[in-house]
Amino acid sequence: MISLRLPPELERKLDSFAKSEGKSRTEIVRDSILEYINKRQEDKTPFELGLDLFGKHNSELADLAQNRKEYLQKAVGKKNEKRSSH
Repeated sequence: MISLRLPPELERKLDSFAKSEGKSRTEIVRDSILEYINKRQEDKTPFELGLDLFGKHNSELADLAQNRKEYLQKAVGKKNEKRSSH
């Protein structure tokens, strides 16, 4: 059970909306809370949305995002080897 205080103007808007929808104020508030919770659970960060793409394209290394330092060290090492062999 929840008690809820609303500013008078918001309460008037809720009453008006409930009448236009043919629902009770309780139904409107309950539906609104459920919609809010469901939306928040579905929200993903930009990182989460692109997780399956990071490091896979242009490099052919599927784990580039996780192991970038290792790959960078290897690349720099190869470059230094080429310099010292000349």
